[in-house]
Amino acid sequence: MVMTIKTQQFLDSELAIQIRAELTQMVEDPNFNTRSSYSAASNGDVLFVDKHINYLSSHLAVNPDQYLSNLKLITRYN
Repeated sequence: MVMTIKTQQFLDSELAIQIRAELTQMVEDPNFNTRSSYSAASNGDVLFVDKHINYLSSHLAVNPDQYLSNLKLITRYN
């Protein structure tokens, strides 16, 4: 996959590091459904953290705080 300069800058940023840490905390918390998902493009499973970091890095206009907040609501076990 070819990465744009803006995508690479995002992935190298402090914000991406914080987002990755928050996603990792969600994976470690049993209150969230953070299973890996199948991706035909990658010929296998994609980890929860990688899936959402990749989404945010390719959709730079998305507000990461709102995205994570919604993701927590969607994945939380009731």
